[in-house]
Amino acid sequence: MALPYSQLPVMAENGAASTGNLQLNVTTASGNRPIEDATIDINYTGDPEGVLEELTTDREGHATFEDLPAPPLEYSMEPSAPRPYSEYTLTITAPGYETVIINSAQLLPDVTAIQNITLLPASTTEPGSAQTFVIGPNTLYGEYPPKIFEDEVKPMQESGEIVLPNVVIPEYIVVHNGVPQDSSAADYYVPYRDYIKNVASSEIYATWPRQTIIANILAIQSFTLNRVYTEWYRSRGYNFTITSSTAYDHKWMPERNIFDTIDQVVDEVFNFFLSRPNIKQPILTQYCDGKRVTCPGLMSQWGSKTLGDQGLTAPEILRSFYGSTLYVNETNLVSGVPVSFPGYTLSNGSSGDEVRQIQEQLAAIADVYYSIPGLAADGIYGPQTTASVRAFQEKFDLPVTGQVDQATWYKISAIYVAITRIAEYN
Repeated sequence: MALPYSQLPVMAENGAASTGNLQLNVTTASGNRPIEDATIDINYTGDPEGVLEELTTDREGHATFEDLPAPPLEYSMEPSAPRPYSEYTLTITAPGYETVIINSAQLLPDVTAIQNITLLPASTTEPGSAQTFVIGPNTLYGEYPPKIFEDEVKPMQESGEIVLPNVVIPEYIVVHNGVPQDSSAADYYVPYRDYIKNVASSEIYATWPRQTIIANILAIQSFTLNRVYTEWYRSRGYNFTITSSTAYDHKWMPERNIFDTIDQVVDEVFNFFLSRPNIKQPILTQYCDGKRVTCPGLMSQWGSKTLGDQGLTAPEILRSFYGSTLYVNETNLVSGVPVSFPGYTLSNGSSGDEVRQIQEQLAAIADVYYSIPGLAADGIYGPQTTASVRAFQEKFDLPVTGQVDQATWYKISAIYVAITRIAEYN
């Protein structure tokens, strides 16, 4: 079968082939346990018979396809360029589990795409059945309805309005996969950080400058937290937090892959949002691509990329669009974690209850992820704790420092909660 031009390996302008990596993490749907010896076949989307490579997961449910062909980096830097990512189809099988097929997983050059897969037990499904997910195009490349613009601050005096007393980072949000009025659309319970990573990977390119990525993620988070804080949809009789419609909210896609640059930024800044002076609620930071749709007074995504190229910081980028009265705010109210971050980095020589808390969580995680050495919870941060933290950071793509900063603290908490709580959401 002949491949379409867009699926063929493309040479960069300097004659070198552009490539990217695709990392898969396969776990159980309940308990987040890694699945060893799952088989993963990969082929170009559009050529289902041409398997490029087959891998099996290691004991931690991990496998990586390296140096897969991708379009040149320049394609993701200009809005008029051809599609900047290649598309691959993944088939994931494991004894005792239902097969999952991911169609059109996206691969950009020079970054690592991360595909997290959860498998359902075969006993809960039809024999021989498979879950198939088709990943839509990035919003910068595909055609989607433009945003119906709203006021950035919601009036709270309306009769019957629901509002939370404080800005809290939710453990989960409920995503309605369609427009609000579509009662047939499915609702998904999604961990908050996973939702932000999914949206950012769907709406910007992970190859952009880091400060541009941070600015866009802060805008996505502030918008999302406004929906959470104001209970926007629930106050109107709906049983969800936010939709996947670009006309109303952000583009979210079930089971889409994310990217390492976006993954790392979200883990670092997930509890930040954007505010105005003397206004408690996070502002509804709306934006547009700036090419197909213009939005004066709001952020354009391609414009944020240009400012990032010029060396502006994320706050500078945001203020250039939303005005000088915008500021970055932080909340340490994070639901679903055993204890909130103490406000300072734990390192070799630290001691106390916070250290013991982290040690207990790491010990539980080490029982599941064998590359992380176990340790005793004695409340003293010594070489053994440092080694365990370093192994955890390496496993979960955090900067490997051996110290527990805010990003590491909350990542440890998230993994600990995932493996010790079996939550069923329908």
